[in-house]
Amino acid sequence: MKHFLLLMVLGTLTISSAAQENYAVSRIPAHLLKNANMVVRTEAVYFEVFNTRRTLHRTRMAITILNEKADRYAGMYEFYDKLREISSIEGSLYDAEGKLIKKLKPKEIQDVSAVSDISIMDDNRMKVHHFNHKTYPYTVEYEVEVIFNNTFFFPSWYPQGSEMLSVERSTLEVVTPADYQLRYRSFNYKAGVGEITNGDKKTYRWEVTNLPAIKSEFAQPKWHELTTAVTLAPSDFELQGYKGDMSSWKEFGKFLFELSKQRDALPEPVKAKVKELIANETDTKKKINILYEYMQAHTRYISIQLGIGGWQPFEAAYVAQKGYGDCKALSNYMYSLLKEAGISSKYALIRAGRGEYFMQDDFPSNQFNHAVLCVPLQKDTIWLECTSQTTAAGYMGEFTGNRKALLIDENGGTLVSTPVYDASTNTQTRKTLGKVMEDGSMTLAVQTRFRGLNQDRYHHLIHGLSKEKIKERLEESFDLPTYQVDRFNYEERKDVLPEIVETLDISVTGYATLTGKRLFIVPNVLNRSQTRLTADEERKYDIRIEDGYTFTDTVEIELPAGFEVESVPQPIDMKTKFGTYKAIATVKDNKIIYFRQRQTLASRFPASDYAAMVSYFGEIYKADRNKIVLVRKEGAAPKSF
Repeated sequence: MKHFLLLMVLGTLTISSAAQENYAVSRIPAHLLKNANMVVRTEAVYFEVFNTRRTLHRTRMAITILNEKADRYAGMYEFYDKLREISSIEGSLYDAEGKLIKKLKPKEIQDVSAVSDISIMDDNRMKVHHFNHKTYPYTVEYEVEVIFNNTFFFPSWYPQGSEMLSVERSTLEVVTPADYQLRYRSFNYKAGVGEITNGDKKTYRWEVTNLPAIKSEFAQPKWHELTTAVTLAPSDFELQGYKGDMSSWKEFGKFLFELSKQRDALPEPVKAKVKELIANETDTKKKINILYEYMQAHTRYISIQLGIGGWQPFEAAYVAQKGYGDCKALSNYMYSLLKEAGISSKYALIRAGRGEYFMQDDFPSNQFNHAVLCVPLQKDTIWLECTSQTTAAGYMGEFTGNRKALLIDENGGTLVSTPVYDASTNTQTRKTLGKVMEDGSMTLAVQTRFRGLNQDRYHHLIHGLSKEKIKERLEESFDLPTYQVDRFNYEERKDVLPEIVETLDISVTGYATLTGKRLFIVPNVLNRSQTRLTADEERKYDIRIEDGYTFTDTVEIELPAGFEVESVPQPIDMKTKFGTYKAIATVKDNKIIYFRQRQTLASRFPASDYAAMVSYFGEIYKADRNKIVLVRKEGAAPKSF
């Protein structure tokens, strides 16, 4: 589904010309330089709704680049296609004293295709420019005006769109017909919204000044919680002749249903194939699986973005003929296969992506970038990711799980939840058998079961890389001294909650440390925490843990003959609000037996809990590296090497 980005991560970049301002770096207040790599000197965003068919978006931004870390934010790129056109672009470059160095010339603006590698039909292009100045600090100023021939897409205002960015002044001004219902949602904006009606026009205005740079924190909340933002959305809108109302999820869903209506006709050979595939099956879930696997085997994902095609699915017959489609087309095709089999399903829109869980539930608006299919059954619901040729039916994973989706049918739209994956389903269970030699080397036989979100990485690994590349990845994955993976294998069990079993044989050089007559061994071989938090930070924001996981390790290590135990770490059993951690090691019959289990819960905690979290993570980091000390028995001579 098409994204409409208007300027890097800084927000939209469009403005009308203004009188020359003094951009001398010496004029920046000292508190705005703290933690900053760049400073927005001024930003003026103007958005006007003329009617339901046409809007104008104009922005002027001047940003001072303080060092090389901010260079990539000093450029401009603006998309255009059939739904919008760029009417003007201007730009200027200033030195540290605010003196004009260069004006942007039209011939210096590149016009390039914005078609991705996975798209074969896309009318998206973009204008691109960067001054590529390397004498710091410097200031760039751009003015861009874009005209939209629709009212489906309204911009958002993020004056502080990135960390390490401070803002001197930013304004948002929106002008609409006096009788038009503009909808907006403000975050961290304490001042009242300025509203003025003058004749047949109504103006809304927001302004912020002197926003200090935000320094990133571990497990911080979503960006809209940290700084000022305003989201805009239409009420009545129009998109290439299709009219709609976005003021409720129900009405928005009716518009989307109209776009997909009567696009489910299948060719006769495909209809016959559906009947053949399910002829001897009576179980509905098994029918869904059969048809889903058929769809996966006979189609592939390719992006198709032509005007309204970014939102309207191609006909099922087109997908059947071509064997490809985008997320909308493939979901519609799967809908059509199920319909032919007498199984009802619903098209659904979703914001896909790892960690993209935030949804303004009570603010109906275009918050989606992906389409999936939902099959409601009498006692269950099956979700289908139709762009994947390898995912199991019913599994959503980190890309589309744990979030809201908009179900669409003839009655409109309904916001529902996709499957939840938490600490009880996201599990990693590992059994490690090791043998330590007198020289400290060790051989390992490892079997690990990954379930839920924990198997996602390995699913992509085994379906996306060659065996050679997988071996390379594995030999970079573990916190071990010099080692090599002698053998590896993966077995995949596809299900609503899929599982992958990994089997490894590993040879490690110098794992145990031999000092004099003592042998030092860390019993936690493969699953040591790498997270150490800084204790002296002044925590500002809440702590937000997105996903829950459970890791369980059982380790048996055979020891070399002639040693006896000198010391074993004390058992650890921590139960905290952040999660639990248990580790116990024993030595019996010349073997180390080690058990470790760590569970992290998806949750949110106040900033005042940060010191306790630092301590908790620190204890785990230390415990994961505890050593067992063995001492050579009296009279036991070391072997010669």
